[in-house]
Amino acid sequence: MNANDSGPRVVVGVDGSPSSHAALRWAVRHAELIGGVVDAVGAWEPPSHFGWSAPVVDTAFDRELAERRFADELHTVLGEDQPVQVRRSLVMGDPSDVLLDASQGAEVLVVGTHGHGGFTRALLGSVSTRCAQHADCPVVIVRAQ
Repeated sequence: MNANDSGPRVVVGVDGSPSSHAALRWAVRHAELIGGVVDAVGAWEPPSHFGWSAPVVDTAFDRELAERRFADELHTVLGEDQPVQVRRSLVMGDPSDVLLDASQGAEVLVVGTHGHGGFTRALLGSVSTRCAQHADCPVVIVRAQ
């Protein structure tokens, strides 16, 4: 996802949550205003990453399932008519790392927030908090309506 002649890049994290849907809509509107493109980025991790594993883990199946869910989600939120170019990227890895890498050289990084309280955030970390602290570009954090 490198910058090209399409205009400024607006990178948005998509994870299936209502706040990421709101972030995706915000990113599209912003890209339309600045004459840019949207890089919709999803991250996926195989179940074995979380310590759960069936006797045989088929990462190709996991990836296919993740890709299908990602495409369905983008279609549900954006529909057929898109006022700007939306490029899609689904990357295996930690969501924070994937978004920080994708946002290199972007105009803005847009992420949703699940609105966890301070104690939960301190214990578990937060993708939106980590992105806000470490991104090389401005970060917009959008809450679900």
